[in-house]
Amino acid sequence: MLAVATGQVTIPDRLNPWAPLHLEEAPNFLTEYKLARIGGDGPRCRATLERWNVAFTAVADRDHGGGCYFKDAVQLRGAGVSFGGNVVLTCRMALGMTMFERHVLQPAAQRHFSQPVASLQHLGSYACRNVYGRSTGRLSQHAWANALDIAAFRLRDGRSVSVARDWRGSGPPALFLREVRDGACRFFKAVLGPDYNAAHADHFHFDMARFSVCR
Repeated sequence: MLAVATGQVTIPDRLNPWAPLHLEEAPNFLTEYKLARIGGDGPRCRATLERWNVAFTAVADRDHGGGCYFKDAVQLRGAGVSFGGNVVLTCRMALGMTMFERHVLQPAAQRHFSQPVASLQHLGSYACRNVYGRSTGRLSQHAWANALDIAAFRLRDGRSVSVARDWRGSGPPALFLREVRDGACRFFKAVLGPDYNAAHADHFHFDMARFSVCR
């Protein structure tokens, strides 16, 4: 709590832009600002993940040439949900994924399936490539470990909810996917899915680019 005017007024941490980011705290209008501020401070970002028992391993900075590199990255294994494989993300993306899991993904799974998501099926995070894998053009956010593509969500009972198969439906899987897509926009700058274009017909793309888009 921040005291103002000799303790006459107090500002709760959730409304104080300079207070630490609490991963368990419900998101509000300051969440994006706090994510950006702490995400630019590698040691502080990793300390936040540790404080909230997020499973990760720090990854050394690497420069692969051609403009492709990552800095202050972590290999994210998750907390309540398993990411599987080698998911290398900037620490800011890892914070966003953690808050997305806790405040969007798991609540949506409980509402629609009465059970949690156990793991994600992803299509990769870091990759030195251009947007859409084209031979020319601008680099993708994947080229800086600043993005993650998710194809499906596996529930605790083994059922899989697939973007490619279930997005166009009308039952719980489709409603779950739409809630997940919409909720992700609170934590990531860009959230792209089947409604964006054909290239995203089988997955969600989350990233921390400069410009906001939620489709």
